[in-house]
Amino acid sequence: MAFGARILKTGMAVTLALYLSVLLQFSSPVGAAIAAIFAMQPSIYRSWRYFLDQIQTSTMGAVIALLGGMLLSNEPIAVGLVCILVIMISMKMNRADTIGLTLVTVISVMEASGQWEFALTRFLLTLTGIVSAFLINISVFPPKPRKQYIQQIENVFTSLSLLLRTAVSHEMKESVFRDEKSALEGSIKSLADKYALFEEEQKQLRRAKYSQTRQMVVYKNLLHTLQKGFEVLEAIDRHYFQAERTERTDELFDRHLEQLIKYHEYILLKFEDKLKPGSNDSELLAEDNDRFLEAAIQGYNPEKSGQLRLSVVAAAIYDYGYQLDRLDRLADQINRVNSDEKD
Repeated sequence: MAFGARILKTGMAVTLALYLSVLLQFSSPVGAAIAAIFAMQPSIYRSWRYFLDQIQTSTMGAVIALLGGMLLSNEPIAVGLVCILVIMISMKMNRADTIGLTLVTVISVMEASGQWEFALTRFLLTLTGIVSAFLINISVFPPKPRKQYIQQIENVFTSLSLLLRTAVSHEMKESVFRDEKSALEGSIKSLADKYALFEEEQKQLRRAKYSQTRQMVVYKNLLHTLQKGFEVLEAIDRHYFQAERTERTDELFDRHLEQLIKYHEYILLKFEDKLKPGSNDSELLAEDNDRFLEAAIQGYNPEKSGQLRLSVVAAAIYDYGYQLDRLDRLADQINRVNSDEKD
């Protein structure tokens, strides 16, 4: 795992929680440190949401634990039963992501076995950790997921283009190819998680601005195009080399893949507004994509083994090209809107 801002901020949140615990003269500051670790979130919105949700579930858990400690003492079976009850209530409240820290609060409070002063201290320790994480997250290197998303799109495309360019020619060592492909899959999954975070924030806005909605459409299509490119890699890896092929077939697939990769690069530059108007024609891409699929179908030879496998690969490449065509048209539309807004 690479050292990043979140790792640094988690350490800072733990440090702040421990210092605040000493300042507030809590006898055992460990609970605050644990709460700070749980409470560190990838965005400011999610930090605020977690802060509110955790206060609700921790309060609920502390009250139930206090009552459980008074009625059932702090026997292991009693603690387990109270934890089950708190989990069920948290799930009913749709607060599954807060269960871990809530259970820490429950166990800490039940340790007091009905002594409300001790229970209150444990609860305040948890709140100290949550507040520490929230303050650090919004003040130190505040998360900028949208900027990070675009940078990650560019990085993922660089990895994807390298693998696609060498997939059919089979120039890369198999072990290296597998490692790079596995890393690429993880990066695309990370992008999908970031997009889910944006979508979550968008749904919480009662009236999202048109520019924000437009931005979400762009993010979704950028991600979907990379996923289609990765599907091509998967298809080639599973089917292409198991089929009998001619040099003409290899040349056909390799040449069209190279064309699609270049067009993908052009489209990304177009989104960054770095190209002159009309520098590329999406109609030509669509026509070339159709011609490729027609040539792949015409090259089908039932006498050779594995020919249907080539059809699977050709379909994946065609689908990638189709998505690129949609992305290109979206880039043109976005640029026209931006141009009108500037005027």
